[in-house]
Amino acid sequence: MQTTPAATEVAPARPSSTVLLLRDGDQRPEIFMVKRHEDSSFGSAYAFPGGVLERSDAHVHHLCSGRSTVEANKLLSVDNAGLDYFSAAARELFEETGVLLGDTGLSARELIAARAALNNGSLGWDRFATSSQLRIDCGQMVYFSFWITPKQLARRYATRFFVALLPAGQTAVHDDGELTDSCWISARDVLQASRARTMHVHYPTRKTLESIAAFTSAVDICAWARSREAAGVTCVALDDVPESER
Repeated sequence: MQTTPAATEVAPARPSSTVLLLRDGDQRPEIFMVKRHEDSSFGSAYAFPGGVLERSDAHVHHLCSGRSTVEANKLLSVDNAGLDYFSAAARELFEETGVLLGDTGLSARELIAARAALNNGSLGWDRFATSSQLRIDCGQMVYFSFWITPKQLARRYATRFFVALLPAGQTAVHDDGELTDSCWISARDVLQASRARTMHVHYPTRKTLESIAAFTSAVDICAWARSREAAGVTCVALDDVPESER
């Protein structure tokens, strides 16, 4: 675990978004889990697709549908950047898994090329969204959780958690760069693998999986998430969680 150089220094928590991508499996709902590269902030851990907000996320508000600026700001308890988090969630999901929560006129081959260009930095999210006439469907994403990593870490994150159903006709495939593996798996099976130490998951991931493990359909998980969204999401600071539980 990387710590700050001095006890008096606290790194700012970088705003980020992550997405629980769901589908119904043969026996129970499945989540698309991705394995982070060992050199990343959450090295070798299995997690949900996601990452930090980028400047381009703020430039596509006019292409967002399903959530108004006022609604997004109120849901996330921010002054003016609510849609940035929805945009980042959609962008990171597309970059990391190839799943696009929105409509565009591009062919499958063009989307593959655009994803590669986004990942290598030769194409910006705002230029891609504008040129492809993308309509980002923020209504497909349900906000249900907010976590902040501990103050002693050198790299800290303030992460908003969203849930979304896998759109019909789309396939999730990890990027094979920042991510080294992926799988569709039930929450129960991840938790069992975590206990057996065959899959490493961090505390917020584990607690999220524990919250949804009993549900029998992906739609039921989304309904649960909507109830949390409607009730108002409160921030959980990991500094308030005993280290023995993490």
